[in-house]
Amino acid sequence: MSQNQQPIFILSEGSQRTTGREAQRNNMMAAKLVAETVRTTLGPKGMDKMLVDSLGDIIVTNDGVTILQEMQIEHPAAKMVVEVAKTQENEVGDGTTTAVILAGELLKNAERLLEKNIHPTVIAKGYRMAANQAQLILQDISQDVNLSQEDVLKNIASTAMTGKGAEVAKDNLSKLIVDAIKHVIETKDGKIVVHVDDVKLEKKVGSGIGDSELIEGILLDKEKVHSNMPSHVEDAKVALLDVALEIKNTEVDAKIQITDPSQMQAFIDMENKMITDMVTKVVKSGANVVLCQKGIDDLAQHYLAKNKIYACRRIKKSDMEKLSRATGGKIVSSLNELSQSDLGYAALVEEKKFGDEEMTYVTGCKEAKSVTLLVRGGTQHVVDEAERAIKDAIGDISAALKVGKIVGGAGSTEVEVSSSLRKFATSLSGREQLAVEAFADALEVIPITLAENAGLDPIDTITALKAAHERGEKWAGLDVFSGKVVNAWDLGVVEPLKIKTQAIKSASEVAELILRIDDVLAAGTKDRGGMPPGMPSHGMDM
Repeated sequence: MSQNQQPIFILSEGSQRTTGREAQRNNMMAAKLVAETVRTTLGPKGMDKMLVDSLGDIIVTNDGVTILQEMQIEHPAAKMVVEVAKTQENEVGDGTTTAVILAGELLKNAERLLEKNIHPTVIAKGYRMAANQAQLILQDISQDVNLSQEDVLKNIASTAMTGKGAEVAKDNLSKLIVDAIKHVIETKDGKIVVHVDDVKLEKKVGSGIGDSELIEGILLDKEKVHSNMPSHVEDAKVALLDVALEIKNTEVDAKIQITDPSQMQAFIDMENKMITDMVTKVVKSGANVVLCQKGIDDLAQHYLAKNKIYACRRIKKSDMEKLSRATGGKIVSSLNELSQSDLGYAALVEEKKFGDEEMTYVTGCKEAKSVTLLVRGGTQHVVDEAERAIKDAIGDISAALKVGKIVGGAGSTEVEVSSSLRKFATSLSGREQLAVEAFADALEVIPITLAENAGLDPIDTITALKAAHERGEKWAGLDVFSGKVVNAWDLGVVEPLKIKTQAIKSASEVAELILRIDDVLAAGTKDRGGMPPGMPSHGMDM
């Protein structure tokens, strides 16, 4: 370049650019650090993290996706790994830590191959081949499960809760969760459909986790609106209203001109008559319980109480939909349309006191398609962590029933797939063979981490596991409590197939994506002191 030639500015001032191996190294390092953060939480002997936000609020958990969401991660490659956890959570509801650790290990092993001058696209291709083969192996080794196998379903729930805050009461909770799923499960066109949202989780501090209970109906965090209303209604006929029992304000600003005191009284009387008419329509329908999504006027409350009708107001839309599925009632948006056929049924609607709060129980519903799990615990943090564990268990049972397949836990599945992948690698001739072997190695990070978190020797453990699988023991896994290799299936440590298929799918895809990045452009500040874009700054940029 000649001395007089102007420098060429491609990027704005303050931009940062990282290219080649350095870009790959930075991205992989960020992804691996995310995996390392949650690695100690894996398994029955995994530890918890305490997360404190800027307001001083505390979360104590070992739930992978909760930890990663609360950490407010900024690095772009690390964010991609967090997305893996979110996808796993949305698709299955459990296995987030497994997916993230696997993604981190795949990148760690890819780094070794890059140092041997194997091209990133070759590694990505090998990983893709290994991931596809792993899916076939998983389908082959998985076993069927259905709703009649109640003991197996309880084992799935129990496995999901082991090592979490709800572990102390996992036997009782497993039974409650399986019963809840049985209520909400449906079959459409020969396929099982589980609406997980129809299992409502209501949390209340007090008592212990073991005192959690299943309510065959809905528990509302609401009290009756008037003290003279009955607190206990048997053989309840429930009206679900999406209409306010009060006088609506006009849509536009309106003025009413009154020239005579009698006109004022007539206006008040007319308002009272409108409210009375509303209540009369409710009474005529035969309803003795009114659950309203909107407001109920003070006068309407008085008339409802006179007619011995129990009423709650301002109920969430999601709860109204659950009430409809539980009681069999229709949500009515016009009082003129309200009839006896729209009413739902509950054997009992009553108000109960929890600590300082009143709550409404809607129980004894015929064929309730929506139920409530009341989660108890000594402190708010305990209740929150128990809720997360129960959500994982519900997601696991739901995933197992939808796909109809389950596999052994305790690291047995990963070792079996790893062993089969190594045999598959020998059938390949190109450099992809090394990538498939690296993928097989990465899968072993799960049993190794389980051993590390239990204070066991990881090398001895993985050696013993591999030897057992070579002997044809496909469900040979690690019992972290005894430190011995056991049959995970016989021990009742089972997981839905979808946890494994989704974790491998998500982890391999994000690893391939990060692998292929060789240039990172970070934008500079937008404000350049009023200079037109593309103009050189005072300094020389050669």
